[in-house]
Amino acid sequence: MEAFQNEYTYRKFLEAGKEEEFDRRFDEAVSAAKSGMPGKRHPLYIGDREVFAKEEITERSPIDGMPIGTFQKAGREEVKAAIAAANVAFKQWQATPYRERVAIIRKAADIFAREKFAVAAILSIENGKTRYESVGEVDEAIDFLRFYALDMERNKGYVQKRKIAGTQSKVGAGFQGAPGREENVTIAMKPYGVFGVIAPFNFPISISVGMSSAALITGNAVIFKPSSTDNMSMLTGLKIYEIFKEAGIPSGVFNYITGPGSEVGDEMVVSRDVAGIVFTGSRKTGMGMMLKSYSLGNQKVFVVEMGGKNPAIVSKYADLDAAATGIASAAFGFDGQKCSACSRVYVQEPIKEEFISKLVEKMRSFKIGNPLQKGVYMGPLISENAYNTFAGAVEEAKRNGRIIYGGNRVSNGLNGIYADPTLAELSHGNHLFHEELFVPFLVLATFKKFDEAIEKANDVEFGLTAGLYSKKRSEINEFMDRIQAGVVYVNRETSATTGAIVGFHSFVGWKGSGLTGKGTSSRFYLQQFMREQSESVSK
Repeated sequence: MEAFQNEYTYRKFLEAGKEEEFDRRFDEAVSAAKSGMPGKRHPLYIGDREVFAKEEITERSPIDGMPIGTFQKAGREEVKAAIAAANVAFKQWQATPYRERVAIIRKAADIFAREKFAVAAILSIENGKTRYESVGEVDEAIDFLRFYALDMERNKGYVQKRKIAGTQSKVGAGFQGAPGREENVTIAMKPYGVFGVIAPFNFPISISVGMSSAALITGNAVIFKPSSTDNMSMLTGLKIYEIFKEAGIPSGVFNYITGPGSEVGDEMVVSRDVAGIVFTGSRKTGMGMMLKSYSLGNQKVFVVEMGGKNPAIVSKYADLDAAATGIASAAFGFDGQKCSACSRVYVQEPIKEEFISKLVEKMRSFKIGNPLQKGVYMGPLISENAYNTFAGAVEEAKRNGRIIYGGNRVSNGLNGIYADPTLAELSHGNHLFHEELFVPFLVLATFKKFDEAIEKANDVEFGLTAGLYSKKRSEINEFMDRIQAGVVYVNRETSATTGAIVGFHSFVGWKGSGLTGKGTSSRFYLQQFMREQSESVSK
């Protein structure tokens, strides 16, 4: 059985004194990726057939508007064809011994590792992440593949065998607990069938691979839909398809479909031939899918993560330097376009001004610009709609609070949408403390007693991540006991609320952020893609 180890690419280069090589390899990969992008036309892949739809979509980089490629705008007919192909392929895939599926998933991990910088370069061009974020995301995808492969091995394919001893005694008629012959009992976890995998734009490699590989390794077939409308990530989705295909995923087991959620996603939701949906995105979309499916009488499995409004609490007993660094990183890394981003902070009154000073100093240090360049920390917003959300939040803060720092659109000569990291002070009751924004906008309020901070932190419909900065043991204990979030961090300088590590942190949403209370990279995640069967054979 192979041991699990995290990739940690940048850390390994840095510790080996090879940061220049890291940068060189990324820069070379960007040049190679750009040379192959403009004007290229990409099909759908249904049962490994290239399929072209009646309409097409042009994807452009949010960095500067550079054309990335032309993709298919699939409609319901293409989705129905993919569902049919997946159901045919499922019959043989579910019967494939789990060790063979594990071997294929491990091979996919090795291919991602080999192509790491090439995939990361495409990712940065496509959604505007920095080199560090992108390479780290590909690392996370590799970690998911290897972790789930190991999990299947550890659990022997999720099959347990038991034996009920027989007896020579006999009775004329059976009843519960009656004596009988020896029984061989197998408790087996078995796949459901076809899963629709509906992926987000912000982690188009790691989340997409994590969701897809969980469905695949447990024996399900997949129809994979990358983000294809306002926030596009179709080329990274195609790269995932190509790598899974090279790794040996059989024809029809993994299908690649691009197109709007209103048709592609909706057809998967309403179809009785799709057994489950695994989705990462907004609460509104996730709840809408579940409501529609169940209202039609479709008993469909949903494995969903539905965003967050993640708080950080800064106590008067905190290390303020660590708090400022961790909160700034969590709030403004990738422009706050993460479901785990820190979007609200509660600061104890006596240390408010000192903390704000340190936080703003950190925010001023963030370089905004082309994320393909070394040293840039914040790249573009993903779309015009994202900027409109940002601008609306700024105006709301000006009307009902104050902008402490930022609030502006940044002009840098690039044909993209760039904005300042922004800090605003408002009352906790303002809607900006309760609505997920997905932009670089952090709201701040104060508290007097620690109990009040916990109550405010919990006073939202979400429960994804949360952070605390305090050196006081009683406060740490109270935070752990009372905070309503699935992923919590205390005194974490690298990031207050983001950056879960596969194999160490499970990533799970409570309340409106999730559904099952079981998270990725945990010993429970794969079980959500299977159903239990008790099989008894008497001698």
